[in-house]
Amino acid sequence: MYEVVQVGDRSYYINCPAKIGVYLADEHNVYLIDSGNDKDAGRKVRQILEKNNWKLKGILSTHSNADHIGGNRYLQNQTGCKIYSGGIEAAFSRYPVLEPSFLYGGYPCKDLRHKFLLAQESEITDFSDEGFPAEIEIIPLKGHFFDMVGFRTPDQTVFLADCISSKETLDKYAISFIYDVEAYLQTLDKVETMEAAMFVPAHADAGRDMKELVQYNREKVYEVSEFLVETCGEALTFEKILQKAFDRYGLTMTFEQYVLVGSTVRSYLSWLKDKGRLSVDFTDHLMRWKSVSIGER
Repeated sequence: MYEVVQVGDRSYYINCPAKIGVYLADEHNVYLIDSGNDKDAGRKVRQILEKNNWKLKGILSTHSNADHIGGNRYLQNQTGCKIYSGGIEAAFSRYPVLEPSFLYGGYPCKDLRHKFLLAQESEITDFSDEGFPAEIEIIPLKGHFFDMVGFRTPDQTVFLADCISSKETLDKYAISFIYDVEAYLQTLDKVETMEAAMFVPAHADAGRDMKELVQYNREKVYEVSEFLVETCGEALTFEKILQKAFDRYGLTMTFEQYVLVGSTVRSYLSWLKDKGRLSVDFTDHLMRWKSVSIGER
């Protein structure tokens, strides 16, 4: 863990739970792509930089999930580097309490205010700033989170952030976190046709061809969506649907899984309703979801 792997002439990644990209701008100056999940990750990254005589010029942030920005505060305090982000991701990075609040749908209790979901605040610079390395291409990859992006370095290495999960992760958990299902499917289509010398997903093995893995992720989305439509053959409340999802996929209910899987299931329900495959009924002060038959569409 935390080994440095070279994947291009000037591109590397640090092998850790959420891969951290490294772009060598010149002999001594580097940019990180994300910063790891906490202060300890930041400390290990700093040690790697010092060992290689690399100076940290900045951190390019793919998105604001805590496991990708957890090292921001430590590295910024230690080096004075800029942290580049954009859109809603920038707001979440400046005010990290937004993540557990969004996931829970209200003020998060102490069980949700920990480093896995709540990073430390950091000072953010917009991607449009003149200090952003002009040779790096920003690639919109919406779906997993609000304004997630990837980055393409000059040696044609593409860092894909969280837009695809490994087969092992999907087989174990099935319901990977998705904020916007429609946008996520569009991102999968984009990645499937993308060309690069090397692809580096944050939570899957790096490789030269992601097409098979993209298809596996797509199939899981449709599998989950069909399960939800079938489950709502009878009118059910959200909590009942979530219970059935946990039962179906053998998941364990914890505070973290409740908000992560729960938020994702809500996103699926919204998408399916917008597609005309589910309807909503309000009776007895309860909101119930129901499948729409072909003849009713």
